[in-house]
Amino acid sequence: MGDELAAAMARVRDAFARYPRRTVLDGCPHCRGSVLVDEHDLFSLTISLGNTVGGLDDVKSLLPVLLERLVVSVELDPGMVLAKLPRGEWRTWPAAEQEAVDGYLDAVWRSLLADHPSRVGSFLDAATFLDAAGSTGESVDRFLDLWDVTLGSPADRHLAETVSGFDFAARKPSALGDWLRRETVRDRLHRAFERDHDSVWADDFARAYDLLRS
Repeated sequence: MGDELAAAMARVRDAFARYPRRTVLDGCPHCRGSVLVDEHDLFSLTISLGNTVGGLDDVKSLLPVLLERLVVSVELDPGMVLAKLPRGEWRTWPAAEQEAVDGYLDAVWRSLLADHPSRVGSFLDAATFLDAAGSTGESVDRFLDLWDVTLGSPADRHLAETVSGFDFAARKPSALGDWLRRETVRDRLHRAFERDHDSVWADDFARAYDLLRS
């Protein structure tokens, strides 16, 4: 974990420290009853946390460990975890909590774009991050704006990978799809190919460029 991401995690822990961690959470009496919090099986917990198991304070108390686990391992699903932020409602949380979450997301995104392939735990690629960030109910525009100004081979390789994996025909209109279709993205891929034409990934830029031209 890099310095920026470690600092962001420290702010998350500080922001949510006032919510006590419970070892046993109340569950729906008709579904499963009480649930023991086991950090060795957080994936199972995230499926029902905040729904049939535990309440909002329990979600907040566990956010630090869930968010940290996302960036140090591949055991959790980013979309499932970030969906624990109630759509729209988390923007009514205290400012320090909102800022901590925003800072975490920004640090994860910058860290992801800095290396290819991604070295940020469960955030395996740019599309995974953007889909997960969108599950919070927030626009991904700010992350796309940052991608626009993050230059260099790693960020460009993430771009080529995203273009190649994007189903332009089947997917509904989206901020990401509109952003990828821009002429500036095609030009960027062309410049990336010219810069790295001797690299093993030069063909990735060429294929992505051709996809956007078709």
